[in-house]
Amino acid sequence: MELESPNFFGKYSRLSTTLRQPRVRRTNPAVWFAAVLCLIFSVLLIFFGIATLIVFLTIKPKNPTFDIPNASLNVVYFDSPEYLNGDFVLLANFSNPNRKIDVKFESGDIELFFADRVISSQKIQPFTQKRRETRLQPIHFISSLVFLPQDLGVKLQRQVQSNKVNYIVRATFRVKAIAGFIHMSFWIHSTCQIEMTGPPSGVEVTRTCMTKR
Repeated sequence: MELESPNFFGKYSRLSTTLRQPRVRRTNPAVWFAAVLCLIFSVLLIFFGIATLIVFLTIKPKNPTFDIPNASLNVVYFDSPEYLNGDFVLLANFSNPNRKIDVKFESGDIELFFADRVISSQKIQPFTQKRRETRLQPIHFISSLVFLPQDLGVKLQRQVQSNKVNYIVRATFRVKAIAGFIHMSFWIHSTCQIEMTGPPSGVEVTRTCMTKR
């Protein structure tokens, strides 16, 4: 039997080695540049996130508060058993309890409820409060031909006759906390339950207000 030439095996071995070696491709410099930028951006994002957290944990920011120290109920009457007309004015007290943080009320909606029905609403214009600052602002609610189910209309009329009218005020505000170069926006929600004497010279008897994020 004739053996194959050693030269043949040598050529076959070199060819096999050449086929097994992967082709090396150089990474595009643009890809390296983009990767470095992403890394730098990620590091900066983590750094500023940690710095913001440390600052706010150190300062211990408090929520601005919303209260109603005074209110007046001027008018409540019905054009028909189910259509309400009313005139109600409240004095809103916005307070910033923080000693190191200014706050800006960027937007706000205040709604007046009887039972579970909205009978009037108002928006507030943006304003800024310095540290430990208080702002008093009258809010005027007018209800004109507002539909109330008959049972609620009867309930309101009975409360007016008994000189004890109960309203609920709900407010939602978008607030920005400002501490130097650090700004943080969040929402706060306030609910006040108010007991009034009857119109035309209804005054606030009691109130309970709660504000939370």
